This record gives sequence, structure tokens and C-alpha cells, in this order.
Amino acid sequence: MIVTGHTSSGGHTDPLQGQQKAASIRDVAQAAGVSYQTVSRVINGHPNVREETRKRVETAIHALGFRRNATALALASGVTRSVTVLTSNTVLYGYAATLQGLEEAARAAGYPLGVRVVTPEDDLDRTIASAADTGGGLVVIGYDRLGAAALDRVPAHVPCAALVEAPPPGRTPDRPAVWADDREAARTATEHLLALGHENVHYVAIPASTGTRRTAAPRAEGWRQALRAAGVTPPAPSGKGWDAQAGYEAGRKLARNPDVTAILCGNDDLALGVLRALHHAGRRVPEDVSVIGFDDAPHSEFVTPSLTTVRMDFHGLGRAAFTLLRSQLDTDQQAPLPVPAEPTLVLRESSGPRAV
Repeated sequence: MIVTGHTSSGGHTDPLQGQQKAASIRDVAQAAGVSYQTVSRVINGHPNVREETRKRVETAIHALGFRRNATALALASGVTRSVTVLTSNTVLYGYAATLQGLEEAARAAGYPLGVRVVTPEDDLDRTIASAADTGGGLVVIGYDRLGAAALDRVPAHVPCAALVEAPPPGRTPDRPAVWADDREAARTATEHLLALGHENVHYVAIPASTGTRRTAAPRAEGWRQALRAAGVTPPAPSGKGWDAQAGYEAGRKLARNPDVTAILCGNDDLALGVLRALHHAGRRVPEDVSVIGFDDAPHSEFVTPSLTTVRMDFHGLGRAAFTLLRSQLDTDQQAPLPVPAEPTLVLRESSGPRAV
């Protein structure tokens, strides 16, 4: 897992970057040359503070990037801060497992958590403003174009953490974010199929979170890099969606080509559809065609044949994203960032040596 904060700059990001200790009320007091009780009075809008002192404290707050402790705010105002998750999907495994990790972490920390599903018909600015009015912060699941667009529209002053696709090497998101290196994971899965003797590997793609080209997504990039490194020209990727139906349609076309002996899928739902299409076409798995999925959804172990796939720790990513947001909301609770497991290739029955 990779994490980035506001101060990140190019290069490979340290997993703990962006987790430096946030300024406390006592830091503000020291910088302004006043007591922490005076800082508290300024924050709470108490009238019995001299204007010169108020300005000095406000200058220190701005210079240190101080954010008020969420627990203190709740005690002072009677308003409980909550976390709102913006997502375009709650059903697909990666989204659902991420939400579960977020909810578990928020509940353990005593934060109410709500979910706002965004749709293409939404006025994103109005939706984001409404979500931000909860008085807490936002977590944006930006695995797709709609989620990425919502993240781009979150105002800079709103506390926010994001879960995103792996960005291009040397680049980091503008907002604090977590992601897994699924680019490298896809490369590893493709290399495994090549090592089994397959001359080429076809790819059934998930949509990219940015742009319009399927090849722009990190999983597609990892697949393509592995083929080119082996001196193999990457075939055009297939797929027009996320679900098993999209996988089935792509699989029907691939099954008609006898030269297709290995298929990597952008997620396990696509792989499920591909397996069904190959079965209907009389292509045996893995004897005739090897298939590898992505994500390790719960069903992948129990289909026939059981699915070789890349295991992604979405629960851990969700927990890490909540901790990243909480560090902005609650300056007295700088908990260590949870470190999710790295993506792992899980070998099962659906992949095997190329038939000769």
C-alpha cells in the first residue's frame, strides 16, 4: 500500500509520508505567545479576547495548519462529527470491502459513518457541499471516473482522504490518499502466465478512473509492461464494464480465437463471465485456456475450476483511509497508519501450463 499527504512530491512515496504529527493547541499557544486556554477561547469565538491577541492566534493557527480536535468540538458544541463516504458503487467486491474497512475503523474510533452514492446525473458540487455539511470529513472512493471526478471537486478546505488507483510513477494525488500497487501485481500475474509457456496473454479490462482508454488503467499498464519486456506485442484489450456480463461478452469473442490460451481479467467478476463463456464454447480451463482474475472476491475460491487471482486487501485500504482522514480531524489522535497487505498472486485451478 502507498500513502500520500499534502506535502508529497514526485518519486516513490514513503508509506508513512503525510503522517507527521499535526499541530496541537499547545503548539498554537506557544507560537502565538499565549496560554492554550486563550487559544481555546479564540477557537470557540469567546468575546473576552483582545483583537490583537485574536489576530495573533489566528495567524498562528493558519501558519501551523492547525485543525481543531474532533472530540473537543463535539464536547464544546454538542455536535458529533461524522465521516461521509462518496462512492459510485457499493456492490462490486472492491468497493464493498473498502466500505467495510472504513466502517469498522470509524466505529472503533467512535465516528458515525454515512455513505453517499454519486451518480452521473448528480450535481457533484451540490452533493459534495451537502456531504461536507456534516461537520466532519469526506472519504472518496476514486476507483472509477465518477469517483475521481468527485475527488477533484472537493474544496481544499474540506478535510478529505481518498482511495485511488495507483498513479503513474513519479506522481502523487493532490489530496491525502492511499492505494495499492496493482500495476506491479498485474505485471506479476502476466509474467506468471508467460512462465507457464503461454506465448501471449489477453486482457479483459476494467474501465480506467481517468481518461477514456482502457490501457491507461494501472492494471492494464502492468499487463502491457510484462508483455513488452518479454518481447511480446500486447493484443488489444477486451471488455466494456465491470461485471460478469461484460466478462461473458468479452469471453465469447476470445473463445472463438484458437490462438488465445491465456487471459488476465481486471477483476474477478469479469473472470467469472469469461469462465462461463469458455465453458459454453467448449474451451477447457486450464487445459485449453488459463484464466487469472483480480481482487480475490469471496466466490473466486468456490467456482469450478477455482480461480487463480490477485488478492487485494481492500479492508486494510479502507482502514488506512479512515486513519488518514482522522489525522486531519482529530489532532490529538495521531494513530499509526495501518499497513494493508501487499497484492498477492493466489494460485488455484484456473491457470496451468500451455498445452503442446
